[in-house]
Formats: sequence, structure tokens, C-alpha cells
Amino acid sequence: MSEYSMIIQWSDEDRLFLVTIPEFSDRVIMPCTHGKTREEAIRNGEEVIEMYLEAWKAEGEPIPAPKTLEIV
Repeated sequence: MSEYSMIIQWSDEDRLFLVTIPEFSDRVIMPCTHGKTREEAIRNGEEVIEMYLEAWKAEGEPIPAPKTLEIV
């Protein structure tokens, strides 16, 4: 599993769990994937993270760093 963040939110309008990846928000239209269940949304989110990382690496694009939660 990657170290990137995922925000999973229920959408009444779409009747789906929508996935946002905060570290990718300036480069990818959000939400970037979804799922009928929370588990499916998480799996799809992990696949999207890997897909973008592989594509950016292959294209020589800079890769966003994972964010770390800091509690003070």
C-alpha cells in the first residue's frame, strides 16, 4: 500500500463513495475515482495512485511527495 492520502466521501447525488487524493489535487481532476462500497473505493484509489505514479515516472514528470500527518 502506498503512503499517499485518500479522502473517501459518500455522495448522495452519485450514490457512490468518491475518492480524492490530496497530494495529486494540483495535477489531477478530483475526485479521481469512486466505488459502490468503501472497500471498492479504497481499492480503486490505490490503483489510481499506482497508475499515476507509473505514468509520471515513465514520462519523467516530477512525482508529488506523500504528505505526513503532523499532530501538535
